[in-house]
Amino acid sequence: MSSLSPLTLQKERWLLWSLAAVQFTHIVDFMVMMPLGPQLTRLFSLSDAQFGLLVSAYSLAAGVSGLLASLVIDRFERKRALLTLYAGFAVATLACGLAPTYGSLMGARIAAGVFGGVLGALVQTIVGDAIAFERRGRAMGVVMAAFSMATVAGVPASLWLASQVGWHGPFIAIALVCVPVWLVAWRVVPSLHGHLAGAAAGSSFNQLGRVLADANHWRAFGLSALMVLGSFSIIPYITIYTTTNLGLSQEQVPLIYLVGGVATLFTARLWGQLADRHGKVLVFRVISVVAVVPMLVLTHMSAAPVAVLIVVTTAFFIFVSGRMVPGMALLTAAPPPAMRGAFMSVNGALQSGAMGLAAWLGGVLISRTPDGLVQGYGRTGWLALASTIVMVWWVGQLRLHKAGQTPVI
Repeated sequence: MSSLSPLTLQKERWLLWSLAAVQFTHIVDFMVMMPLGPQLTRLFSLSDAQFGLLVSAYSLAAGVSGLLASLVIDRFERKRALLTLYAGFAVATLACGLAPTYGSLMGARIAAGVFGGVLGALVQTIVGDAIAFERRGRAMGVVMAAFSMATVAGVPASLWLASQVGWHGPFIAIALVCVPVWLVAWRVVPSLHGHLAGAAAGSSFNQLGRVLADANHWRAFGLSALMVLGSFSIIPYITIYTTTNLGLSQEQVPLIYLVGGVATLFTARLWGQLADRHGKVLVFRVISVVAVVPMLVLTHMSAAPVAVLIVVTTAFFIFVSGRMVPGMALLTAAPPPAMRGAFMSVNGALQSGAMGLAAWLGGVLISRTPDGLVQGYGRTGWLALASTIVMVWWVGQLRLHKAGQTPVI
């Protein structure tokens, strides 16, 4: 691999914040469907399982597109691929906002998933290419802070907009925000093409075959799926459960995301710093074990004061999302640099598929009583516990490639 010039500290910051902005928009696009659940189920007369399928459509489409992208993604310069995919995502999100029916919304969500899923994997790939492993925990903390900003600003603002102009409004607004973000990314993301020399040998199918033939890659894929299996059987139904069973009003729903987002905005970078200082595997294990507590408490709660509920949901956001910071830093180190794009695309595909499966499974595990209350939500908590036990052991099986690649400026 050719010698490349490292980023200055200032350019590295601009790179990370521009990538975080890309992540912010497509995370809001994905997350906003969940708190819109009560509105959409009422408007389109959907069952909980049908709503779960609407949430899953994005993830499942992202899974398929990620798998297909793995055939070719390492043959393109990273910046060009990022800008092309992001433009497609913006158009698909606009189509969601203009959708007049459940069927057309489903189609638009599938299109958004096709672009958004590959985008998420590509952002993580760029972090892996541009940032040394020793600093990658902090870098992932900055990029993963996009989740926090999505919950602090994106979701509450989207819900307010939905209450003012209807459920179409948030998707149109997200598409409009994508325009300046695209321009900033075009300006500040550097060229990254050092991986092309290693990816040039052999056909696209040979590259995919090399990714799939490595047993260590499958251990990483398994870890990725375990990270989302339990939590995403819980997350899509938080709003439905808290408003139906716990007495939370629709007006109070944004408060959950606001407080949780503010907290994770600070803790995401903290987890990254701790992971770089004390070891990514150790920090991942500790956060994962602690995360089980709010997952079990939330899924087994009965009526409680709003303050208590917010404490529980905030802890849920802090630790469940916190696992992803050291977890994704570890995953970017599982493949060698020349295969990182293909690996992360396959990983994104499998992770999106696991999210979709988990969301669908959550809808199957819960049901409604004759008086309309949600029952069976506690089963999703036990699923989270089981997946965490396996995950804490599984992470120790990974072999890491710690050598980073720096970009051409």
